[in-house]
Amino acid sequence: MGWIRGEKIGHGSFGQVNLAVSTSHNYPCLMAVKSCSVSLAATLINEKYILNKMSKCPNIIHCFGHDVTLENEYEVERYTKNILKGLCYIHKKGYVHCDIKHQNVLLVEAGGNYVAKIADLGLAKRAGNARPKCDLRGTIMYMSPEMVTSGEQESAADVWALGCLVLEMITATPAWKCRRQSDFRGLMMRIGVGDEVPEIPDKLSKQGKDFLGKCFLKNPRERWTAEMLLNHPFIASYNETLDVSCTSPTSALNFPHWLSAQTSLSRLEFVPEFISGDEFDWNLRSSSAILPENRIHQLVTDYQGFDWSNSGGWVTIRGVNESTYS
Repeated sequence: MGWIRGEKIGHGSFGQVNLAVSTSHNYPCLMAVKSCSVSLAATLINEKYILNKMSKCPNIIHCFGHDVTLENEYEVERYTKNILKGLCYIHKKGYVHCDIKHQNVLLVEAGGNYVAKIADLGLAKRAGNARPKCDLRGTIMYMSPEMVTSGEQESAADVWALGCLVLEMITATPAWKCRRQSDFRGLMMRIGVGDEVPEIPDKLSKQGKDFLGKCFLKNPRERWTAEMLLNHPFIASYNETLDVSCTSPTSALNFPHWLSAQTSLSRLEFVPEFISGDEFDWNLRSSSAILPENRIHQLVTDYQGFDWSNSGGWVTIRGVNESTYS
């Protein structure tokens, strides 16, 4: 079915509700559409499942369908520019974030829009302060080739991770396509050895493709800096007019809105497969001189597996099975 999003009529802890006008004669002309970020989609999926079982009751609302839509390129430009400005500040102060990923970017409401802000500097380090080459920290999906092969983690590694994050915002899928645990060694090899880089979608604009290409240069000395990327046409064309006064952060940057003006509600097509064991700190018995292939082999064979239940020290205060109505 087709529909056009209308005025916002309410919001709650998990999302917002808009009026929607149906473009199909088979459905009511006026409906309500509930939207939330993909990170909270389990709540809506659970609600739809229950509503379908209650569909024969005339005293309970009916669910006509569901869909997942992606950020449009303009929104991606806005969030990317916000993140780049934060990265520039971190790098100018002489630090490396070391763990740029969607969970570590918060959206803060400002004047009816959202500003992306970098969070969680727990793994940050002084630029130039070398860690042991056997020490591997961060989130594997966002690790740069030089981090995997030699343990080098400087500002260029943050730029690589930013490219992975931008690609996720555009496609709603991880930058690297792999299964959770079975492809672990293969993913390490793909990142660290050879010329492969994350696939850039054809639907992206020419400027967007070039921007990601500058982020995904395998040689960190050739990779563009955050300051250089701020002047890239993909970002420079965005006119930032948001009010700097804002409220507290409300959500992690995990594709925060379903913003389509018109879309189909046929079926849920996106099932994310993130590697999310997220942060790990490996201290391995390696020498200072080791070939990339051998280093990756040692990392894989010494590592005992992900703790998929690890919450990174956060305390769960609301489970996904609880319901919230607005």
